[in-house]
Amino acid sequence: MKYPKAVLATLLLGTMWVATLSTGTCFAADKPNILFMLTDDQRWDAIGLGGSKHLKTPNMDRLGKEGVYFKNAFCTTSLCSPSRASILSGLYAHAHGVVNNFTDYPANFKSFPIVLQAAGYDTAYVGKWHMGEDSDEPRPGFNWFVTHKGQGKYFDTEFNINGTKREVVKGYYTTVVTDMAEEWLKRPRDGKPWCLMVGHKAPHSFYFPEPKYEKSFEKVRIPYPETAFMLDDKPDWIKQRLRTWHGIYGPLFDWRKKFPDESPEAVKDFEAMTRAYWGTLQSVDDSLGRLYELLKQRGELDNTIIVFMSDNGILNGEHGMVDKRTAHEPSIRIVQVVRFPGLVNPQQPKVVEQQVLTVDMAPSLLELCGVPALENIHGKSWAKLVREGDDTWRKSFLYYYNYEKQFPYTPNVRSVRTETWKYTRSPHGDGGPDRHPAELYNIEFDPEERHNLAANPKYASVVKDMQDELLHVMKEVELTPDNDKMPLDEGIKSELPDQKIR
Repeated sequence: MKYPKAVLATLLLGTMWVATLSTGTCFAADKPNILFMLTDDQRWDAIGLGGSKHLKTPNMDRLGKEGVYFKNAFCTTSLCSPSRASILSGLYAHAHGVVNNFTDYPANFKSFPIVLQAAGYDTAYVGKWHMGEDSDEPRPGFNWFVTHKGQGKYFDTEFNINGTKREVVKGYYTTVVTDMAEEWLKRPRDGKPWCLMVGHKAPHSFYFPEPKYEKSFEKVRIPYPETAFMLDDKPDWIKQRLRTWHGIYGPLFDWRKKFPDESPEAVKDFEAMTRAYWGTLQSVDDSLGRLYELLKQRGELDNTIIVFMSDNGILNGEHGMVDKRTAHEPSIRIVQVVRFPGLVNPQQPKVVEQQVLTVDMAPSLLELCGVPALENIHGKSWAKLVREGDDTWRKSFLYYYNYEKQFPYTPNVRSVRTETWKYTRSPHGDGGPDRHPAELYNIEFDPEERHNLAANPKYASVVKDMQDELLHVMKEVELTPDNDKMPLDEGIKSELPDQKIR
């Protein structure tokens, strides 16, 4: 049956008609496929759509230009394993239990892949799993599972191939996992819908670009951010962090060999680190382009939900810090773009301004696929928000992080972000008064969080309102001051973390 090219996808609960824009023909499909690509530590602005001046990401941008760009997407804990578990489950870390980078996803917990598998989907995971440092065995919810222990390496990583064998696969990580993804996508599956998750190592430290991208930014001058030197009104722990593993005067993930180094000349190490970070993402963009073209060639492009997102952001010199964990914008903002004609007409792309969270991904995908929802979760599907708007959508959300003895450079964090304000406190963990000063930023007019207004008497009423709002968003996820358990803050320390867990 022939249709004009302008005919576009209409999603019904059980059946979806998908217009194949390249041919002008249509076909019926019971369920859409899912291609889910996850990066590690990609900042919200490390993408063309996010305003990157030097890093070009045409394939990432194309998804937003043919689908939805979520301009204000956030993680709920800026740490790899907790954030990944929240993406899978729709729950905050205190509910799913993965509160650090050493805990695996609970085998008895449902996830959106488990639900899809039960609904008849062929499911696969290829690449960095990063939950459970010491295990590379297959996890529940996937018919095919290929991963490795720990962080993996940018070159020549040893993979566990679906629990059948372990072997070192020669080559650059991003290219290797893309090859594996392509191989799996080409398998016959008798018309069954599929869900493929691809976990990239990039751009996680230590940053090593593919050789062809090693010199991509060698002529770009990269100064420390201006906010690195605007610390007078910031809590002391931020200043104490400057010379540590997570500070700009520290080792910069081994890009600086002699440290701490506060000399102006030492910015060259910061430049080298940032260039390498960008370089790893060029290969990820190539990976996305390859898989996009394969789906197009196979006639599956417009019947596939393509998700590209990062697990958390990362500080790159802002407030004198590197790494993540804190509640500052570069740490908690993530990349999130989705292409699916059943959601948005590719000729009429959308930008969503509202705050969406990692916990919203699972319920959204399950609704788009027309399969049973996960029950009693914290996230909410953004399908209605994207299609027609949603007056009930959140205006504020909770962000939190718990102090880690293995990485003693960030205190406990309890933060609330609205569309205008952000308020952050750092409890000591002993139930007593906070020992660290609070932070208050007007992120509407001060998005770089230059001016901490928490101690300014002029904003005392705002502080009180935000303290109340913090209690409100905590209650929404079943947290109260009485049951909000956190570690004891042992202070900012200068020792480097164990080599095995960096």
